[in-house]
Amino acid sequence: MAHPLIGSATAKAPRIAKSPLSRLAMLLGIHRERRALHHLDDALLRDIGLTRHEARTEARRPAWDAPERWRA
Repeated sequence: MAHPLIGSATAKAPRIAKSPLSRLAMLLGIHRERRALHHLDDALLRDIGLTRHEARTEARRPAWDAPERWRA
């Protein structure tokens, strides 16, 4: 049983309303990270366990298409 103050591993964190400016900053950050991923060389991609195809596919995704945990 989970501790009432800590919660469980499956419990979702409460959503905190974000301002439009912080949402924009988050989207720009995701875009910047995906652009940087696209420019990594093959040796660095191997270091992080991605193929060139996987990196290209991820880099082409729009900034708003990100997992919920990135937007929390």
